[in-house]
Amino acid sequence: MKLLHPIRLAALALLLGTGLQAALPTTQQALALAFPSAEWTRKEHWLTEPQAQQVQALAGTVLAGLWQVSYEARSGGQLLGVAYLDTHRVRTLPETTLVVITPDGRIQRVEVLAFREPQEYLAREAWVRQFDGKRLDGQLSLKGAIRPLSGSTLTAHALTEAARRMLALHQVLHGEGK
Repeated sequence: MKLLHPIRLAALALLLGTGLQAALPTTQQALALAFPSAEWTRKEHWLTEPQAQQVQALAGTVLAGLWQVSYEARSGGQLLGVAYLDTHRVRTLPETTLVVITPDGRIQRVEVLAFREPQEYLAREAWVRQFDGKRLDGQLSLKGAIRPLSGSTLTAHALTEAARRMLALHQVLHGEGK
């Protein structure tokens, strides 16, 4: 059996590592997964301090900043949903998620767009799908309807807090049912 040269082995490891990261969807791909035939409009929101405090109080978690980005999905002029980007720290490195919320204030889908922690701590698709259909209430927690993630507790906390934060942001910006 022929062994790989150390430089080639390092290059292969780098390619495999970036390949795992590259397997995550882009923002546009994640938006298309949520509403394939919709037209998306990017919006930037500058929250006031009272709005940020309201989001934090509703979510029960800290909001990273006053500037927030969302994407509104429309078809035939009708609002189908709003997607929000959320970047947060998992352990020591960042993760970016896209949380898509229906007009009635439920999670349509959560997509991880970037994950800088070791790949073994990345939540599997089946685990992430448990957020689908959830509202901002007491059940949206690891002590409620969200199952813990064995071996990746910090990831589970980070994703649950991101979902809560974006549902709260949606309530403050759009109100429930709008």
